[in-house]
Amino acid sequence: MAVMRKGRRFTLAEYHRMGELGILDEDERVELIEGEIVEMTPIGRLHASVVARITKLFVTHFGERAIVWVQNPLALPRQVSEFQPDVALLKPRPDFYRGKRVEPADAFLVVEVMDSSVAHDRRVKLPIYARGGVPEVWLADVNESTVEVHRRPSAAGYRDRRLIDRAGTIAPLAFPRVVLAVREMVG
Repeated sequence: MAVMRKGRRFTLAEYHRMGELGILDEDERVELIEGEIVEMTPIGRLHASVVARITKLFVTHFGERAIVWVQNPLALPRQVSEFQPDVALLKPRPDFYRGKRVEPADAFLVVEVMDSSVAHDRRVKLPIYARGGVPEVWLADVNESTVEVHRRPSAAGYRDRRLIDRAGTIAPLAFPRVVLAVREMVG
């Protein structure tokens, strides 16, 4: 991943203003990471397929209990970051977050699908999610057909980590009765 501009950090407001002015196109694959605008790698077929699988599972299983948020912004204001997680489960709102930006307190769960981004997601994004207070993050590793479950965020990172292989199952903390098969998520 390449930094678009070195030596200058941006605020969330400046980042959004660049989008409003057309400096950053809404279809441009970038994220704000601790004040730096970072290009994201293109989405490959395998990655897209897993995102589609997870999206379908979440829509089917969570229905009206959550908003399934697919590759849309999640702001982490204290970390001067804004990510576009592959899939997130958000607390329901009648306006679907039209009148409010999505922040960690709005999320039940965030899922990042990893293929070429494994090291970046683990070393860079996961600690920022933890410091930002996202309650639960799943890292779906398409190469290993596993899901890493991270819970109990703290300033030092997530205190609970479990690795679930393709034969295992998982239930989100917010919905403990909804048990999902990892093989259905990663293929």
